[in-house]
Amino acid sequence: MSTLRRYEILLPLRFNDGQPVPPELVANTMLKLREHFGAVSWESQPIQGQWQHEGVVYRDDLVRVFVDVADTVENRRFFLQFKEQVKTDFQQVDIWLTSYPIDVL
Repeated sequence: MSTLRRYEILLPLRFNDGQPVPPELVANTMLKLREHFGAVSWESQPIQGQWQHEGVVYRDDLVRVFVDVADTVENRRFFLQFKEQVKTDFQQVDIWLTSYPIDVL
């Protein structure tokens, strides 16, 4: 049995200023993950949320993207760097990226 980890990222569909993210940017982000890991999955129903930073309330429309990979230091390092790139590309104050161990039966 191999040890796997799921990485989930909430990818914004709007920039922090409320303008829509170009669909090509979302598609290219998914493509990067598929090319690197061979697979990527996402939920088609948008997730809505609100959060506050330095007194400003942000409203988000998000898509949950997830990738199941070997639980290695290299993969963790990739996702930490990927998060920083996504923050820049999507012009975000922060990006919610979580991971947890999974057991595929």
